Amino acid sequence: MGLPLTLLAPPLAMCQLPAGAAVPPWTSGATAFLTISRTPTELSIVADERVFPPAVNAQRGYRAFRVQGPLPLDLIGIFASLAAPLAAEGIAIFPIATFETDYLLVYGRDLARATAALQRAGHVITSEGP
Repeated sequence: MGLPLTLLAPPLAMCQLPAGAAVPPWTSGATAFLTISRTPTELSIVADERVFPPAVNAQRGYRAFRVQGPLPLDLIGIFASLAAPLAAEGIAIFPIATFETDYLLVYGRDLARATAALQRAGHVITSEGP
């Protein structure tokens, strides 16, 4: 199943903080992408790379593909159709689901290979900007 995907323009970064940590105030500067997840073991933040202070121990340089949505919540196989061609190429992924759609993050150094693999699998990719 070929999906319409949009490559988001800004690079993203992610970090993990202790479970009880407060959400850092710098997250409010994220305008293109921000997701915060709290579990019993961590506070996980993915946001525009530019908002992460240099002192924050973060994984930087990620790029995100957005599945054009909205998607029905009971739709099956979205991540599978994206993950399979990338797994075949040995490309690691970081998936994120929201109420409206799905996002697939890949490390920036793998972007060209990921784009080619997804296109070979029938997905149509447009770019959001530079």
